[in-house]
Amino acid sequence: MQGLIQRVTHANVVVDGAMIGEIQQGILLLLGVEKGDDETSVDKLLHKVTHYRIFTDSEGKMNLSLKDIRGDLLIVSQFTLAADTKKGMRPSFSSAATPDQAEHLYNYFVEQARELGLVISTGEFGADMQVSLCNDGPVTFMLKS
Repeated sequence: MQGLIQRVTHANVVVDGAMIGEIQQGILLLLGVEKGDDETSVDKLLHKVTHYRIFTDSEGKMNLSLKDIRGDLLIVSQFTLAADTKKGMRPSFSSAATPDQAEHLYNYFVEQARELGLVISTGEFGADMQVSLCNDGPVTFMLKS
């Protein structure tokens, strides 16, 4: 399981012209599910996302986590993160989870995140989405479980 996290001042996701998710200061998470991922993978990645220290403290150092600042989390499924781009000029998605497995784990991730008491917003699994954000820094990291 992979998660591309971006520290944002705000972000939103639109489907069919309607805004379905929006956050203020926090993390935009693009979530990729691969074959072999399971609920343990979700739990590990969720812990990393919420505890990874990417927000600045009073001295300007990245010492604070999403939980520390009580920031928002926007979770967007993105199967293209599972792409193999090592060969050729077209990505291979052979390592991506099946749609059913990926949707189950995406929904499980969202459910577990909501239990943390943070402001959680989401995209729509499998939809054509337009994601807008203001990357703060810019700060972007790829996390793996």
